[in-house]
Amino acid sequence: MTVLSDTLALSASGMRAQAIRLRHLSENIANVDTPGYHRKTIAFEQVMEGGNRNGEVQAGPVQLDRSELTQIYEPGHPLANENGYFDGSNVDLVVEIADSREAQRSYEANLKMFDQARQMSQGLLELLRK
Repeated sequence: MTVLSDTLALSASGMRAQAIRLRHLSENIANVDTPGYHRKTIAFEQVMEGGNRNGEVQAGPVQLDRSELTQIYEPGHPLANENGYFDGSNVDLVVEIADSREAQRSYEANLKMFDQARQMSQGLLELLRK
């Protein structure tokens, strides 16, 4: 039974990590037109248990993308400098949508694995009851 509970824990950790990733991706998409906004990124880290890797993952710390902000020419904008430019965001909407689709599919794959392990453990318990 421990293998099935380990599988549930692994799948759940993957779903948690992808959910956090999706939250940051949605924040990036929401702020695509916010002046001075830096894109947020996260990396996944393996969980260490007693000095050993147990296979689970977790979302690491949020990092800001330090690539150049786009310069937008709009002389009438309140943030524009003397040349008429102001800093836009460094969010690429196409990249964010592609990343969110990948995170969604990864979440769904972990959910299917979780559901399979749950069904197998229920089947095992039913067999043991007989």
